[in-house]
Amino acid sequence: MNPSVQAGAVHIVENTLFFVLLQLVVIIIVARIAGEIARRMGQPRAVGEIFAGLVLGPSLFGHLFPSISEYLFHSVPTLPISIISQIGLILLMFQIGMDFDFSHLTEKINRRAVSLISIASIGLPFVLGFGIGQVSAPFLAPGIPALPYSLFVGTALSITAVPILGRIMMEYDLTRTSVGTIAIGAAAVNDVIGWLLLALITALTSAQFSLGATLSQMAWLAMYVVVCLWIVRPLIRWLMSRFDFSQQRLSGNLMGMMFALIFVSAMATYQIGIFAIFGGFMLGVLVHDIPKFAALWKRTVGDFVLVFFLPVFFTYTGLRTNIAGLDTLTLWNWCLFFFIAAIFGKIGGAYVGARVAGLDKYQSGTIGILMNTRALMELIVLNIGYDSGFIPQNVFTMLVIMAVLTTIMTGPALRNLLPKMGRAVPSGIDA
Repeated sequence: MNPSVQAGAVHIVENTLFFVLLQLVVIIIVARIAGEIARRMGQPRAVGEIFAGLVLGPSLFGHLFPSISEYLFHSVPTLPISIISQIGLILLMFQIGMDFDFSHLTEKINRRAVSLISIASIGLPFVLGFGIGQVSAPFLAPGIPALPYSLFVGTALSITAVPILGRIMMEYDLTRTSVGTIAIGAAAVNDVIGWLLLALITALTSAQFSLGATLSQMAWLAMYVVVCLWIVRPLIRWLMSRFDFSQQRLSGNLMGMMFALIFVSAMATYQIGIFAIFGGFMLGVLVHDIPKFAALWKRTVGDFVLVFFLPVFFTYTGLRTNIAGLDTLTLWNWCLFFFIAAIFGKIGGAYVGARVAGLDKYQSGTIGILMNTRALMELIVLNIGYDSGFIPQNVFTMLVIMAVLTTIMTGPALRNLLPKMGRAVPSGIDA
């Protein structure tokens, strides 16, 4: 290679590395500060990290200091930071799958309540979201096919954030209560259905609604699940049996093999056409009932994912969210419409399901408030829809606002409802 060409290539790499490292420094510091502020205000740390992304994006910092923002975030292509975000999301989805407690889906006690609440709390908001999508498509998404746009909006309104819901429940000492068991069980069912629905939607859209291509994609997906359950799961268990967990640390060899399996699974689901993050989630599900491994993985890898990768994802989302772009009363009215529909659909559906199951109004209201927590999972759905081209910029911004506000609502609403249920609000909450 010509020495001058080689030197130029090295310079490009070094220049890109400099700006990526600069972005990471800013993201991590701002996210930690914002997360700490949110924690002190009784909100989940994730809420602060989402706000950090909004602050750093065009909604505030980019709007007030466009030249500095351009230098910081647009001096090099966004692909490197996007790739880091996606790798982190795959690892995060692995941890979410690993954290799923499927016993909540099989316990006889409260099973009727879990079933009714799950159906109502995903059915009503999905129908509302789909309907709003059909009505708003000509105004908010011209040029985008109305059906996939409406399906993504329906899914976005019907999702619940199980990880943040679980964290909030722990902080409010609800994990071992009847209400807590029902809520986390219903949320688990809700998210399983939501992810299956999202997989179906992405399969349909990527197949461009060709029946033959869609059926083929579903067949490959079914084969992937069968291989995971009947071949990969026993293989993982055999691998686990070869390692000693008594030293309270993960073997480097086991960690390396698990990273490889996670990424191979992610590549497989990408090839099927349902996004790489599903591969990470599926691998997590396969090891959710190996508690020693799960505990050591969280201790060894989990904190790094939460401290490094998760803020990158939130900030990347914030950089794509432009609240200043909602510059007309009509757009803000649509934003309010999405927000009201999301709250009414999720809280209303969960409340009705709980009342039909025999719970009193305060228990039903508490479950509705808990199910209304969206945050992380909502942002994942929105980024998928945005990247696929089926959610336009303004609607993406509206739904990000909805996700943040519905999550912020949870803490204050619980502080109001818990005393009416006869439960004290724990002091020193670190949500």
